[in-house]
Amino acid sequence: MNTLHPYLSAALGGLLIGLASWLLWAGLGRIAGISSITADAMSEPKGQHDWRWAFLAGLILGGCLLGQGLEIPVMPTRSWTLLCASGLLVGFGTVLGSGCTSGHGVCGLGRMSGRSLLAVCTFMAAGMLAVTWMGVGA
Repeated sequence: MNTLHPYLSAALGGLLIGLASWLLWAGLGRIAGISSITADAMSEPKGQHDWRWAFLAGLILGGCLLGQGLEIPVMPTRSWTLLCASGLLVGFGTVLGSGCTSGHGVCGLGRMSGRSLLAVCTFMAAGMLAVTWMGVGA
């Protein structure tokens, strides 16, 4: 599996994400926004909407299983302070933007949502600005 070209690997991953979001929409009429699924799973009474927990478990287990056959890139370690601050900022942005990148990018654009198009353009611009500002890859 680790002999796939990186572009082919990314394309297959994108197809699987798109297929999963479509199956959730077609099967349950639900949007595959991870932040909403996670928040609802944690706030719902036990036993209700167990599909949310199954969906989240599938994301984690699927990634772990697939990762067994792939070469994992080595990343520099970061401090716990930076990781916690980053997580809080992402969580705040998710609430402020009414969804996360997966919800807007995969599901919102697929439904031709104008709000999601604006959100995705904002995500992309902020990402490009951050990479340029930090000089990543230079």
